[in-house]
Amino acid sequence: MDLETCQEAVTQNLIDAGCEAPLIGAFWRLLRGGKQAEAMALLAGHRRRLLERCHAEQRKIDCLDYLLYQMERGNTEREREK
Repeated sequence: MDLETCQEAVTQNLIDAGCEAPLIGAFWRLLRGGKQAEAMALLAGHRRRLLERCHAEQRKIDCLDYLLYQMERGNTEREREK
């Protein structure tokens, strides 16, 4: 794989990972400037933000699951009372 193809593949991976143009540009500037550690830190920060959003969404799902459980439990108890 030549360098241009490799760069295109990395850029596509960044897009697929939800990176926007400013972050992708910063990543390439750092990498081309020989600052691989900083480029990796930039990606790690993006990963952390994605994971935080994922956890926030999981908490919402957990709330709905609990509500559904409570509603099902209430229906079951009412059926037993009949």
